[in-house]
Amino acid sequence: MNRAGLLACHECDLLQLDAEVPEGGVLRCRRCHGELYRNRANALDRAFALALGASVLLLIANAYPIVGLSVNGTVVETTLIGAVVVLYKDGMWPLAGLVFATTVLTPFLQAASILWMLVPLRLNRVPWGAAPVFRLSRVIQPWGMTEVLILGLLVALVKLAHIASVVVDVGLWSFGALMLVLAAAAASFDSRELWARIATLQHTGGQPHDARPVLHDWVSASECGLVQCHDCGLLAKVPAHAHELRCPRCGASMHRRKADSLTRTWALLFAAMVLYVPANALPVMYTSSLFGAQKDTILSGVVYLWTSGSWPLALVVFIASIAVPMLKIIAIAFLAISTRLHSSWSPEQRTRIYRVVELVGRWSMLDIYVITMLVALVQFKALATIQAGPAAIAFGAVVVLTMFAAMSFDPRLIWDAAKQDHVRSPETS
Repeated sequence: MNRAGLLACHECDLLQLDAEVPEGGVLRCRRCHGELYRNRANALDRAFALALGASVLLLIANAYPIVGLSVNGTVVETTLIGAVVVLYKDGMWPLAGLVFATTVLTPFLQAASILWMLVPLRLNRVPWGAAPVFRLSRVIQPWGMTEVLILGLLVALVKLAHIASVVVDVGLWSFGALMLVLAAAAASFDSRELWARIATLQHTGGQPHDARPVLHDWVSASECGLVQCHDCGLLAKVPAHAHELRCPRCGASMHRRKADSLTRTWALLFAAMVLYVPANALPVMYTSSLFGAQKDTILSGVVYLWTSGSWPLALVVFIASIAVPMLKIIAIAFLAISTRLHSSWSPEQRTRIYRVVELVGRWSMLDIYVITMLVALVQFKALATIQAGPAAIAFGAVVVLTMFAAMSFDPRLIWDAAKQDHVRSPETS
């Protein structure tokens, strides 16, 4: 089969025809309604400008203090990296590593990878190492959590305001701007246009487009011996007995179906279930002051916000730190069980559940960032100190494990047991 003008949905594997998309429009899968392609105006130029701005903001945000706390003439200020160092010195190196990776390292790599690929293109040159850098940008994308950090800082400010005088510094405003600019850069980056520009510079036209195929039935790419790269979108032919191959364009691993998807999903999910109990039962923070020592769990932190009058933030923390991890575990377990039983019940609804699980999982990091700020700022020796508790490490592990479990699950397995009878054309909006 000629692959020119064909697309395969990443979520249900349906093979369908490409279509012209108006500027700002979206091409969606005709079966599961997942997004296939979004046509962005001047995508790479905007991504370049935004990534450049994000790089500057990232330097400012990490060079200046985020917030200051003053008690009886004693002032404590901290940068984000300074907060990571405090956690590390307190023996909480797993937590310190997680915070550093998701709020400092990943945003830096996101901006740097975009600039690495786009600066040479603006000079009409093929980027050196474009394939591995592109793959890196795809791998780290889910782990950049600047927006969750900002919400965590706001919750921490509310708690700190009950302890001492709070002064917002340059770093916080810079992180707020970075959140918007980096999100816009990621949204503007168009991998389809990137590889088209690279192909033009390399004088490779790719597949011919004169013989457009005709699809008469709902058929998956796998059934036609094809597999689409989840990173760059290239549709490639799979050898008859091959289960896995490398993308000819970006070098990413390509699968008909993810190997041992359900087994790995269950292993990660069980580990998250086990750690969910100590994450909520053990102390997440230890507070020492002139009035004595106190142990706080995640739930007691929600109660504190509620009783202090900050009920909107209490609801946010409850949803992000208690409800979301639990519901995510339940949702992934439901998807894994129904897939293992080859259920044909409402595959479209189950695919939507999968999308929601991938979307909301990162927000559970909220409490980790709150703890990081409190530990870094409340260091007044005899007056008051806060230290992270063992539940913080367990909770961070739950967040990471559930994210990996969702990544390990292959939503195309949902559709393998379901056959649709009618053909609908791709939707353009």
